[in-house]
Amino acid sequence: MALTSLLALALALAISIQGTLGEIRCEDLSENSCAFAVSSTGNRCVLERRSFLRTLGTPDGYTCRTSEILASDRLTNYIESKECIAACGVDKRALGISSDSLLDHNFINKLCSVSCYNNCHNIVDLYFNLAAGEGVYIPKVCERHRSGARREMREEKLYSEDGLAYAPTSLSQVKDFLADDTNGPEAAAPNAY
Repeated sequence: MALTSLLALALALAISIQGTLGEIRCEDLSENSCAFAVSSTGNRCVLERRSFLRTLGTPDGYTCRTSEILASDRLTNYIESKECIAACGVDKRALGISSDSLLDHNFINKLCSVSCYNNCHNIVDLYFNLAAGEGVYIPKVCERHRSGARREMREEKLYSEDGLAYAPTSLSQVKDFLADDTNGPEAAAPNAY
Protein backbone atom coordinates (compact mmCIF):
# COMPACT_ATOMS: atom_id res chain seq x y z
CA MET A 1 0.00 0.00 0.00
CA ALA A 2 2.84 2.38 0.86
CA LEU A 3 4.54 1.46 -2.40
CA THR A 4 1.39 2.35 -4.37
CA SER A 5 1.15 5.72 -2.62
CA LEU A 6 4.82 6.38 -3.24
CA LEU A 7 4.45 5.54 -6.95
CA ALA A 8 1.39 7.79 -7.26
CA LEU A 9 3.27 10.65 -5.59
CA ALA A 10 6.30 10.13 -7.86
CA LEU A 11 4.09 10.13 -10.96
CA ALA A 12 2.28 13.30 -9.89
CA LEU A 13 5.61 15.01 -9.17
CA ALA A 14 7.06 13.96 -12.53
CA ILE A 15 4.04 15.29 -14.39
CA SER A 16 4.08 18.63 -12.55
CA ILE A 17 7.82 19.11 -13.13
CA GLN A 18 7.46 18.25 -16.81
CA GLY A 19 4.64 20.79 -17.16
CA THR A 20 6.71 23.46 -15.42
CA LEU A 21 9.91 22.85 -17.35
CA GLY A 22 8.32 21.95 -20.69
CA GLU A 23 6.58 25.20 -21.58
CA ILE A 24 6.47 25.71 -25.33
CA ARG A 25 7.46 29.03 -26.87
CA CYS A 26 6.78 29.14 -30.60
CA GLU A 27 9.93 31.15 -31.25
CA ASP A 28 12.02 28.28 -29.82
CA LEU A 29 10.56 25.61 -32.12
CA SER A 30 12.28 24.30 -35.23
CA GLU A 31 10.60 24.50 -38.62
CA ASN A 32 9.83 20.78 -38.37
CA SER A 33 7.84 21.10 -35.15
CA CYS A 34 6.24 24.54 -35.58
CA ALA A 35 3.12 24.03 -37.70
CA PHE A 36 0.12 22.79 -35.68
CA ALA A 37 1.92 23.41 -32.36
CA VAL A 38 0.28 25.30 -29.49
CA SER A 39 2.32 27.42 -27.08
CA SER A 40 2.06 27.41 -23.30
CA THR A 41 -0.15 30.52 -23.56
CA GLY A 42 -2.63 28.68 -25.83
CA ASN A 43 -1.65 30.61 -28.96
CA ARG A 44 -1.10 28.65 -32.14
CA CYS A 45 2.37 28.62 -33.65
CA VAL A 46 2.81 29.60 -37.29
CA LEU A 47 5.69 28.87 -39.65
CA GLU A 48 6.73 31.88 -41.74
CA ARG A 49 9.27 32.42 -44.46
CA ARG A 50 12.13 34.63 -43.36
CA SER A 51 13.25 37.01 -46.09
CA PHE A 52 16.86 38.07 -46.58
CA LEU A 53 15.90 41.74 -46.80
CA ARG A 54 13.63 41.76 -43.76
CA THR A 55 16.14 40.17 -41.43
CA LEU A 56 19.13 42.28 -42.49
CA GLY A 57 21.62 39.75 -43.66
CA THR A 58 20.15 36.52 -42.36
CA PRO A 59 19.83 34.02 -45.19
CA ASP A 60 16.40 32.99 -46.44
CA GLY A 61 14.81 30.34 -44.29
CA TYR A 62 11.90 29.76 -41.96
CA THR A 63 11.00 30.99 -38.53
CA CYS A 64 8.35 29.97 -36.04
CA ARG A 65 6.23 32.74 -34.53
CA THR A 66 3.37 33.01 -32.07
CA SER A 67 0.12 33.83 -33.88
CA GLU A 68 -2.88 35.70 -32.51
CA ILE A 69 -5.03 32.61 -33.06
CA LEU A 70 -5.94 30.82 -29.84
CA ALA A 71 -6.46 27.08 -29.63
CA SER A 72 -9.41 25.71 -27.70
CA ASP A 73 -9.46 26.52 -23.97
CA ARG A 74 -7.99 23.22 -22.83
CA LEU A 75 -5.13 22.98 -25.34
CA THR A 76 -1.68 24.31 -24.38
CA ASN A 77 1.94 23.12 -24.62
CA TYR A 78 1.25 20.84 -27.55
CA ILE A 79 3.25 19.68 -30.56
CA GLU A 80 1.26 17.65 -33.08
CA SER A 81 2.16 13.98 -33.47
CA LYS A 82 3.44 12.39 -36.68
CA GLU A 83 0.46 10.04 -36.59
CA CYS A 84 -2.03 12.92 -36.68
CA ILE A 85 -0.06 14.77 -39.36
CA ALA A 86 -0.35 11.67 -41.56
CA ALA A 87 -3.95 10.79 -40.60
CA CYS A 88 -5.25 14.30 -41.31
CA GLY A 89 -3.21 14.86 -44.46
CA VAL A 90 -1.62 18.12 -43.33
CA ASP A 91 1.87 19.35 -44.14
CA LYS A 92 4.22 19.72 -41.18
CA ARG A 93 6.02 22.50 -43.07
CA ALA A 94 2.87 24.45 -43.96
CA LEU A 95 3.41 28.20 -44.02
CA GLY A 96 0.88 30.37 -42.23
CA ILE A 97 -2.63 29.40 -41.21
CA SER A 98 -5.23 29.29 -43.97
CA SER A 99 -8.63 27.81 -44.75
CA ASP A 100 -7.66 27.19 -48.41
CA SER A 101 -7.22 23.46 -47.86
CA LEU A 102 -10.92 23.20 -46.93
CA LEU A 103 -11.67 23.53 -50.66
CA ASP A 104 -9.63 20.41 -51.44
CA HIS A 105 -11.79 17.27 -51.61
CA ASN A 106 -8.82 15.03 -50.74
CA PHE A 107 -8.10 17.09 -47.63
CA ILE A 108 -11.75 16.88 -46.53
CA ASN A 109 -11.54 13.08 -47.01
CA LYS A 110 -8.62 12.92 -44.58
CA LEU A 111 -9.98 15.50 -42.09
CA CYS A 112 -13.33 13.70 -41.88
CA SER A 113 -11.75 10.24 -41.63
CA VAL A 114 -12.29 8.42 -38.35
CA SER A 115 -8.54 8.29 -37.68
CA CYS A 116 -8.25 12.08 -37.90
CA TYR A 117 -11.64 13.36 -36.74
CA ASN A 118 -11.83 11.15 -33.62
CA ASN A 119 -8.16 11.18 -32.59
CA CYS A 120 -6.55 14.46 -33.68
CA HIS A 121 -8.42 17.10 -31.73
CA ASN A 122 -5.82 19.83 -32.25
CA ILE A 123 -6.03 19.71 -36.06
CA VAL A 124 -9.82 19.29 -36.07
CA ASP A 125 -10.13 22.25 -33.65
CA LEU A 126 -7.98 24.44 -35.91
CA TYR A 127 -9.96 23.67 -39.07
CA PHE A 128 -13.27 23.82 -37.19
CA ASN A 129 -12.47 27.42 -36.22
CA LEU A 130 -11.12 28.34 -39.67
CA ALA A 131 -14.25 26.91 -41.32
CA ALA A 132 -16.52 28.70 -38.84
CA GLY A 133 -14.87 31.96 -39.91
CA GLU A 134 -15.97 31.12 -43.46
CA GLY A 135 -19.51 30.27 -42.34
CA VAL A 136 -19.06 26.48 -42.65
CA TYR A 137 -19.77 23.96 -39.88
CA ILE A 138 -17.21 21.14 -40.07
CA PRO A 139 -19.29 18.45 -38.27
CA LYS A 140 -22.09 18.98 -40.82
CA VAL A 141 -19.64 18.87 -43.73
CA CYS A 142 -18.11 15.64 -42.41
CA GLU A 143 -21.52 14.07 -41.81
CA ARG A 144 -22.58 14.84 -45.37
CA HIS A 145 -19.21 13.79 -46.70
CA ARG A 146 -19.39 10.41 -44.96
CA SER A 147 -22.90 9.83 -46.31
CA GLY A 148 -21.70 10.59 -49.84
CA ALA A 149 -23.95 13.60 -50.32
CA ARG A 150 -21.66 15.40 -52.74
CA ARG A 151 -24.38 17.57 -54.27
CA GLU A 152 -25.47 18.83 -50.86
CA MET A 153 -21.89 19.77 -50.02
CA ARG A 154 -21.57 21.63 -53.32
CA GLU A 155 -24.78 23.53 -52.65
CA GLU A 156 -23.60 24.36 -49.15
CA LYS A 157 -20.42 25.82 -50.60
CA LEU A 158 -22.18 27.82 -53.31
CA TYR A 159 -25.19 29.15 -51.43
CA SER A 160 -24.92 30.99 -48.16
CA GLU A 161 -27.63 31.50 -45.56
CA ASP A 162 -28.26 35.02 -46.83
CA GLY A 163 -29.57 33.61 -50.12
CA LEU A 164 -26.74 34.89 -52.27
CA ALA A 165 -24.92 32.55 -54.63
CA TYR A 166 -21.16 32.93 -54.41
CA ALA A 167 -18.98 31.95 -57.32
CA PRO A 168 -16.53 29.08 -56.98
CA THR A 169 -13.03 30.27 -56.20
CA SER A 170 -11.14 28.47 -58.93
CA LEU A 171 -11.52 27.47 -62.57
CA SER A 172 -11.38 23.78 -61.62
CA GLN A 173 -14.35 24.26 -59.28
CA VAL A 174 -16.31 25.95 -62.08
CA LYS A 175 -15.49 23.06 -64.45
CA ASP A 176 -16.47 20.47 -61.81
CA PHE A 177 -19.71 22.29 -61.09
CA LEU A 178 -20.65 22.63 -64.76
CA ALA A 179 -19.66 19.03 -65.55
CA ASP A 180 -21.99 17.65 -62.88
CA ASP A 181 -25.30 16.74 -64.56
CA THR A 182 -27.21 17.25 -61.32
CA ASN A 183 -26.72 21.05 -61.43
CA GLY A 184 -28.80 23.67 -63.13
CA PRO A 185 -32.52 24.29 -63.61
CA GLU A 186 -32.88 21.49 -66.18
CA ALA A 187 -31.72 18.94 -63.60
CA ALA A 188 -34.13 20.24 -60.98
CA ALA A 189 -37.19 20.29 -63.27
CA PRO A 190 -36.44 18.57 -66.61
CA ASN A 191 -39.98 18.87 -68.03
CA ALA A 192 -40.83 22.30 -66.67
CA TYR A 193 -40.50 24.06 -70.04
